[in-house]
Amino acid sequence: MSEQSRPIVEVAVGILLKNSSNVLMGKRPDGKPYAGYWEFPGGKLEPNESVALALCRELKEELGIEISLDPSHYQELMIIEHDYPHAYVRLHVCLVRQWQGEPVGLEKQELSWQSLWHPQLTVDPVLPAAWPMIEYLQAYLQK
Repeated sequence: MSEQSRPIVEVAVGILLKNSSNVLMGKRPDGKPYAGYWEFPGGKLEPNESVALALCRELKEELGIEISLDPSHYQELMIIEHDYPHAYVRLHVCLVRQWQGEPVGLEKQELSWQSLWHPQLTVDPVLPAAWPMIEYLQAYLQK
């Protein structure tokens, strides 16, 4: 099946940024494609759902936190597409600077705060689509 004929799965991705240098990553649980890989939290948009509303819903479902869509707390950073064997995804990547609550793995996923400025992350393996997000965020925060 060619890329053009595959349906595009729209996904809201939240990069939680703490102390200007740490980002939250979660380990994909057993039973999901790429189980054991580390990623940023988020999930698929429901029909007729905006990226912002999907992000709010997914972060509450996955992490038990609530976010504000105030421009000083949240912003859309980039959109990237990635062709995985199981799905062709369009990732709407959002930077979240403030939230209410302490993130916990409500879907039994392991969580880890990772420094953007270490030579490398301490979690492995990382989903392939997460690397362009990390590189973009590093450059964005150095501006």
